[in-house]
Amino acid sequence: MDISTVIFLIISFGGLILGFVLEGGHLAALLVGTAGLIVFGGTIGAVGVSFPMNKLKRVPGALKTTFSSKKSNRAYSINYFVDIAKKTRQNGLLSLESDLSDSNMDPFIKKGLQAVVDGVEPETVKTMLHLDAEMTSMRHKDTIAIFEAAGGFAPTMGIIGTVMGLVHVLGNLSDPGSLGPKIAVAFIATLYGVSSANLLWLPIASKLKVLNKDELIDKELVIEAISCIQAGINPNTIGEKLKGFMDKKELAEYESKRGENLE
Repeated sequence: MDISTVIFLIISFGGLILGFVLEGGHLAALLVGTAGLIVFGGTIGAVGVSFPMNKLKRVPGALKTTFSSKKSNRAYSINYFVDIAKKTRQNGLLSLESDLSDSNMDPFIKKGLQAVVDGVEPETVKTMLHLDAEMTSMRHKDTIAIFEAAGGFAPTMGIIGTVMGLVHVLGNLSDPGSLGPKIAVAFIATLYGVSSANLLWLPIASKLKVLNKDELIDKELVIEAISCIQAGINPNTIGEKLKGFMDKKELAEYESKRGENLE
């Protein structure tokens, strides 16, 4: 689990709650079941109407990805492909067949290397892998759109909940002394709607966008590496070329580990 995501969620919601309490509010005043039912039930219902079920089924997986601590290791990937390049230069492309039997190999890498071993034309291999990467990214964007839609619907559901509460209040004006508390409860729905949108749904969508972009870069690295291996380019040249996919921090770590290995 990505502890940082959990920590920042706690900070965001905790900051709101702590600020409310320090202003003299009571924590119990924030817990209104009917407001939660209207906002979250309405949001889920609106999202469900907006997207087909086959796309909604991806939501649990997306949530798991959001809180996952899995990170790309481009330095490892570059070293891996440099080793593969050395192997193919010494023993030929068919020597990769033994590597393809590894059940733990990334499916995308396996697909590309298998095409190389099968003698598929280089341009066809690149086109095939680019299409795979693009379609995967499109599926991710469809899931991201679900969370963005939830972030759009939630505040509106909050306003609807508040209006419903105020209708109930204005329909019972016989006890003026109870108007204040009843109006306060009505506005809790707006609080739920705005806070859930800006602290939960939209941030999740933003993180999934970042993860999708990172995955696309990783796949571009794989495509470039496989193309170079198929073209028979020198392994050291491949390593230098693939460095362009790393940022300064990753490059510094890569050079550091490489220097340690040479000593």
